[in-house]
Amino acid sequence: MRALRETVAGLPRAGRAALAGVPGLVAVGALALCAVGVEHAAEDDGRRRAAAVTAVHSAARPPIVPRAEWLGDARETAPPVRYGGPVVAVFVHHTDSPNAYDCADAPRIIRALTAGQTGARLFDDIGYNFLVDRCGTIYEGRAGGVDRPVVGAHTQGFNHRTAGVAAIGTFTAGTPVPAPMAEAIAALAAWKLGLMDVDPRLRSQLVSSNSLSRFPVGTRAEFDAVAGHTDGYTTTCPGAALRARLPAIRERAAQLQGRTKERAQAARPLR
Repeated sequence: MRALRETVAGLPRAGRAALAGVPGLVAVGALALCAVGVEHAAEDDGRRRAAAVTAVHSAARPPIVPRAEWLGDARETAPPVRYGGPVVAVFVHHTDSPNAYDCADAPRIIRALTAGQTGARLFDDIGYNFLVDRCGTIYEGRAGGVDRPVVGAHTQGFNHRTAGVAAIGTFTAGTPVPAPMAEAIAALAAWKLGLMDVDPRLRSQLVSSNSLSRFPVGTRAEFDAVAGHTDGYTTTCPGAALRARLPAIRERAAQLQGRTKERAQAARPLR
């Protein structure tokens, strides 16, 4: 039942509505069993590969605000945590919320996002593994440990072996992406992918865990190691403006891993 609840919780409202006409929980149970089976197979394969990896190109862990700080006085019942195989890709999102906020107000915004996802959307915790505000501050999102491969609820079908990072704001075409935000996303991607010696400029293979993504369940799909939400799921997220910044973010993340001729400390931040 827990696996079933977690699978349904990870579905967007449209996905849950599509299952509403199926008698009982038979179809949902089948989906859950199939999804969990595919994810476990991918995670087992990932753990075997991780054991053989030596991270030659790593990056420093950037400062990350722990969730206890943005939770504030809210009393938290520890949400269930699930770990998967090592992270080999990062999916970038935007929160589709206002841009003109004071960065000191980011904790309140994250609490509101969490309330929305755990309320109307029936998640058991915020779906994103990390969030970044327009001043470049990185926040821990989903519980479980920032340095561990926590399975989130951010990219339908591809939550395993990935990290979801959400830019706080709305970045449709023509909207400026703040330089500190882009730099923080690059630093986060460099660190998380560096743990598995993954080059942010290359591509990673993932297995779809259900057919509500762009790929049928069980399909082995290839993504940029730093990809946009829309690459895995039918959505406009992370917005055209932020998606256009992803090539530069990949290059900067590679610099921070020391993969270019210039030494990482000589590389300029994103402008």
